[in-house]
Amino acid sequence: MKKSDVSFIQKGKGRDLVFLHGYLSSKEAFSAHIGYFSKSFRVTAIDFCGFGHSAPLECAFSVSDYAAWTSEAFSLLGVGEKPYCIAHSFGCRVAVKMQRLAAERGGENVFGKTIFTGPAGLLPKRTLRYKIRVKAYRAAKKLFPAYAEKKFGSAEYRSLSPVMKESYKKIVNEDLRGDIAKFSPPTLVIEGNRDTVTTAAEAEEYAKLLPRGRLQYISGGHFAFAESAAEFTLAAEEFFSDE
Repeated sequence: MKKSDVSFIQKGKGRDLVFLHGYLSSKEAFSAHIGYFSKSFRVTAIDFCGFGHSAPLECAFSVSDYAAWTSEAFSLLGVGEKPYCIAHSFGCRVAVKMQRLAAERGGENVFGKTIFTGPAGLLPKRTLRYKIRVKAYRAAKKLFPAYAEKKFGSAEYRSLSPVMKESYKKIVNEDLRGDIAKFSPPTLVIEGNRDTVTTAAEAEEYAKLLPRGRLQYISGGHFAFAESAAEFTLAAEEFFSDE
């Protein structure tokens, strides 16, 4: 990886604070928070590979691949040890897996205090209706591949390039419960009270799985951190400053 492969914003002085964006999003989702927190921290916000203005994917990435890529990007950008972290949705998956990869190599915590907002990574129980739909998709894909791609899957999935579709399938089909249960940094889960993408039930389970996790609700949906920026910032500030 070259530094030019990573689109990033880095500003401010002090302890490192990194921002990890959600799927199909970018570092600019945190624009208001980057400006604010750069007064107290050295802020680094990146676009993941394949998103924003970072280099496109050349092959389908799993969550572990994104974690390894992000670790290398932070090293290239001079991010120090145990930065504080604010991660949204897919970014939470990456943060959790970065910790898992570090532990496998005998390392300590990757992050200091961490905030997960709208956290993703819990695979839902597969209902009978879901299983029937998967079988129908597989059958249609063999006979009418173009129709299958158009008819099945979310709008988010259908908008992706072929390599991103393969990556997406790897990402959403990996359950991270075991990795979340080993994510040991102090962690605050901030959940939008109207989030229908990652629900309150998922946020509650996430917080319970985390060894040092707790949950707080703010107003808003899946992007509550942006919709209620002042409320989110206050909760983050209190968490970071609490000894």
